[in-house]
Amino acid sequence: MALHPGSVDYIEAHKGVQYYEQTPEEARRERALAPKFSVQVAGIQTIEDRVIPVRDGEINVRIYTPEGKGPFPVIVYYHGGGWVFGSPEYADGGCRYLTAATQAVVVSVDYRLAPEYPFPTPVNDAYDALVWVHEHAAQLHIDQENITVSGDSAGGNLAAVVSALSADYDGPPIKQQALIYPVLDTDFTVASYNTFGENYGLDKEGMIWFTEQYVDAVNQKNSLVAPLQAKNFAQLPRTLLIAAQYDVLVDEGIRYIDNLQRAGVPAQRIELEGLIHSYFSKIEFFDTETKKTAELIAKFLTPC
Repeated sequence: MALHPGSVDYIEAHKGVQYYEQTPEEARRERALAPKFSVQVAGIQTIEDRVIPVRDGEINVRIYTPEGKGPFPVIVYYHGGGWVFGSPEYADGGCRYLTAATQAVVVSVDYRLAPEYPFPTPVNDAYDALVWVHEHAAQLHIDQENITVSGDSAGGNLAAVVSALSADYDGPPIKQQALIYPVLDTDFTVASYNTFGENYGLDKEGMIWFTEQYVDAVNQKNSLVAPLQAKNFAQLPRTLLIAAQYDVLVDEGIRYIDNLQRAGVPAQRIELEGLIHSYFSKIEFFDTETKKTAELIAKFLTPC
C-alpha cells in the first residue's frame, strides 16, 4: 500500500535539519517549540499527575482512570522518543484513547532520559514504576492480576525489557504485553533498515544516534537493551505487536514474534498499512490510526 496521507504530511513537515545532526539539548529545544496536541475523549473519570519513588530518586507518572467502579485492569505505559525525547505529555492522546477503549487504568511513566541518564537508568525507572503500581493496587483501584505493559518505540523496548525482568526476578505478574513498533535489537544492517532507512520518519542514522546516546558499545547486545538477544522467550507473557509498514524496525519485530511463537508463547503481529514509525504519538497527523491502535489493544485484552 502507498504511504498514508498523514505519513506524507508528516514527512514533508519534518524536512530540514534532523535531530541526529544536533546535540540532544538543541534537538529538545527545537521540539519544545512545536505545538502540543491532544484529544478530548469520553469515558475518562480522572487524569492525575503524581510523583513516585524509584530506587535512586523520584519520577513522575500520569494516571488515567476510566469511568465506572474498579478494580480495573491496568496498563503500565512507556512513551517513545528514542530514550532521549518524550514525556507523558508526548503520549497523552494515545493514553486517553487507550483508557477509553480498554476501560483500564493507564499509568504513563516519565522515566529519566539519556544521555543524562543512560542505560540502565531508564530500565530501572520502568521496572520500579511497575513495582509501585503493583504495590499500590488498592489505591489505584486496579486488579493486581491483570497487568499489561505497553509502550511505543523506545517505550515498547522498555515494556519488553520489563516483562523479561519481572519473569527473571519473580516480580509483579505481567499478564500480557502490547508493543507498538518497539525497538527490539541494535542490528542496523537488516533489510528494513536499508529499505526504510531514509525519508520515512525514523532514519537509520537516527536510530544509530539514539542508541549511542542511550548505551555504550559494550552493552548494545545486552538483552536489557536488545530484547531480541534474550535466551529465554518461553517465560514471556502473551504478546501483541503492532507494526507500521514503513519502518526500519519492521524486521526485528517479525523476528521477535517468531521467537515467541517458537517458544510456545501466544503472540500476534498486526501491521498497519501505509503508516510510518511514531504515528501513535503524532495525533495531529494520525488521529484515526491512533484510536484504531487503542481499539486493537482493547480487542487483544478482551479475552483475558
